[in-house]
Amino acid sequence: MGAALFSAFLHNIKYIAIIILFYTPIYHSFGKIVNEKYDNKIADHDSSDFRLKNQLVPIGLISGGLLIEALDCKQEMQDWFPKTNTNVDDYIQYAPIAILYTSDLLGVKHRNNAFNQTKYLIISELATSIIINSLKRITHSTRPNGEPFSFPSGHTSQSFTGATVLYHETKDYCLPLAYSGYLFSTATAVLRVTNNKHWVSDVLVGAGIGILVTNLVYYIEPLKNWDPFKLNGKAVIVPEIDINSNTYLISVSILLK
Repeated sequence: MGAALFSAFLHNIKYIAIIILFYTPIYHSFGKIVNEKYDNKIADHDSSDFRLKNQLVPIGLISGGLLIEALDCKQEMQDWFPKTNTNVDDYIQYAPIAILYTSDLLGVKHRNNAFNQTKYLIISELATSIIINSLKRITHSTRPNGEPFSFPSGHTSQSFTGATVLYHETKDYCLPLAYSGYLFSTATAVLRVTNNKHWVSDVLVGAGIGILVTNLVYYIEPLKNWDPFKLNGKAVIVPEIDINSNTYLISVSILLK
């Protein structure tokens, strides 16, 4: 009996290692959220802190993906997931960006104005895209469906980049909104696997790179003082009704400094 249990443990030890590596940074992250809830003193631009302990989640995701690749167990893990055939992931990958700009229009408080949000989003997306596409061409990994350029997942990295921009912009003002983008990003990653477009390792590394690169952009804040439009980041939506022509209108006003 003991020998059988030990044999089963050895057979599954690689999966145990992956689970521990994947969930440890997530546990740390949620623990940090609880601590922040009771911390009344919030430093200015606290979300720009790039200390190693604050990067455990993306490092854990990347390490988990690389471990799966090294152990060559991605085919076995692929069998864990049901199969789907949908293109929803082609659209929901952009949901975090849509949430960001919708919250701008609704007057939700953000760390930066609309122009700087867009600036950091574009820089993060470009940097992430360069890294992802370079890795795709270096690794020449084949997708589960036989198509080329599998590793890492571009859809997943793009979505997590947008979600991390949303997180940095709203974390100090509305945590549920800050984390809402990650729901769509996670759904995108899962669908990439269930649609047989990517291996689990592809989406883990893609997610980690998207988060890590965006964290670095918000730490460095490139072109920080470049804001030719001088927007104060406030937009107001006003519904209007023209009784004479029976026309319903919506006006969007952006307040300038």
